[in-house]
Amino acid sequence: MDRANTLRRSVERGDPVFGASAATFSPAAVETFGALGLDFVWLDFEHAGPSPYDSTVFEDLTRAAEAADIELFVRLPSGDPPLVRKVLDAGVRTILIPRVETPAEVREAVAAARFAVDGEPADRGIGVGRGSTWGADFADHAAREDAETFVGVMIENETAVENLDEILDVSGLGFAFLGPADLSVSVGRPMQKDHPEVEALVERAETAIAASDVALAGIHNDPDAIREAVDDGYRIVRMGGELSAARQVLSDRLDAIDR
Repeated sequence: MDRANTLRRSVERGDPVFGASAATFSPAAVETFGALGLDFVWLDFEHAGPSPYDSTVFEDLTRAAEAADIELFVRLPSGDPPLVRKVLDAGVRTILIPRVETPAEVREAVAAARFAVDGEPADRGIGVGRGSTWGADFADHAAREDAETFVGVMIENETAVENLDEILDVSGLGFAFLGPADLSVSVGRPMQKDHPEVEALVERAETAIAASDVALAGIHNDPDAIREAVDDGYRIVRMGGELSAARQVLSDRLDAIDR
């Protein structure tokens, strides 16, 4: 089983990575995205899909990712330490913790994801799962997992932006993903992402993250916007998904045949 997290390696080199969401949670979508040359598949377990507490959910998904040489990018419903540990033991390597507001929350999630932080024991335990080849691959397991696990947080409310400098200082945090839609909700401007108050929060967060050792991540769909984002320091970019792509392509075809 190949345990190298190519997404983490690319980001740490300073190279941008690109992915798309698989709202169907389908292994076929995972393989298709890999064949296209994307770097990761976004799986949103916060808002949809099966329960991530059922580790068998990840068996076919991780196999498909390995077959297609692409990383799973799993947004969890929370940073609950037992959930973090369970998902990583199932073979996932890149996780995204939503709705964080304080550095304490981030430290707890990072500790649950790692065997050691700054040379001190952390809170992940040895488990028999797909991540350890069902217990057959424990040699150097802890060090290997810490080298490949990639933990990020969603910055999606005003409190998180206020505490952002402290959040970015948490050791072991790999990336911070901006959520303008939820930022707009947090200031009472739902989906008004171009409102000056929302734009100011996004710009403030972008500046802080880009100046830190934590990778800046976000959603940009238009090719020009993607290029601009990379030029502005984004290193992880989600660019659409399988259902939105199908909707656009099939809608255009229906219009073209003037049915």
